[in-house]
Amino acid sequence: MRIRGIEPRSVPWEGFSFLINIQVAAKPYGIITHKQSRWEKIEHKKLSTTVIKNSFCKMRIIGLTGGIATGKTTVSNLFKANGFPVVDADVVARDVLKKGSGGWRKVVAAFGDDILLENGEVDRPKLGQIVFGDPSKRHLLNRLLAPYISYGIFWEVLKLWLKGCRIIILDVPLLFEAKMDRWTNPIIVVWIDPETQLKRLMDRDRTSAQDAQNRINAQMPSDLKRSKADIVIDNNGSLEELNENFKKILDQVTKPLTWTEFLVSRQGAMVVIISIVSGVLGCKKLIARL
Repeated sequence: MRIRGIEPRSVPWEGFSFLINIQVAAKPYGIITHKQSRWEKIEHKKLSTTVIKNSFCKMRIIGLTGGIATGKTTVSNLFKANGFPVVDADVVARDVLKKGSGGWRKVVAAFGDDILLENGEVDRPKLGQIVFGDPSKRHLLNRLLAPYISYGIFWEVLKLWLKGCRIIILDVPLLFEAKMDRWTNPIIVVWIDPETQLKRLMDRDRTSAQDAQNRINAQMPSDLKRSKADIVIDNNGSLEELNENFKKILDQVTKPLTWTEFLVSRQGAMVVIISIVSGVLGCKKLIARL
């Protein structure tokens, strides 16, 4: 695990732009060398999150990303287990493709009824095979769904903002490709070496080496993501080692927030509004006395 010194940086709000990541596995398993049942049996010690509730409420959006089959979902689950709200871009993407939705209609119009199951839902494995094997079709899918996914992510973040959440985990496989890294801080990248990534993906999805490599090649190289990260979690080891590495980063991501982060929070916005109103009323009283 590598942790850089995290410095506040300007994060301009340019709206959401998301490149759809169709991961054809019906259920993400995170670390492939460990069965899901084992994950469920492990007792995760609840690290104290009272710092989130008791400190002066601000908001930080932490970016969580990693290549396919690197174990990012497992890290996301660890955050959830420790009381952090997580906005999962994959969940938003699945909702966008539900039968009858706007995204569903556009995709069916572009790719035809052959991508549908008998119940009318999109056959995600089939669609995944189509777009991962043809870059032009992958870009087409992105253009069709990006507005819907952007809105979905924005709405989820907004709901957490309105609740006054101090820290939000934004779980986005294509964080850098979608340029969402510019308004998340810090950025956590879950990394494994290319050979392990290929093997885990083949084992997870029971697919050929060529098909698995095509999916990996459709994303930014893991080493490049690693170079852009504030925090790197090396997930080549065991689940227990991942657990220990995760505990080490909690203090880093829950440290006191900057004034910039505070001002974009619900509480910060209220303070600004109250300050402006109080200032205006004070000026009016002063003028009236004159």
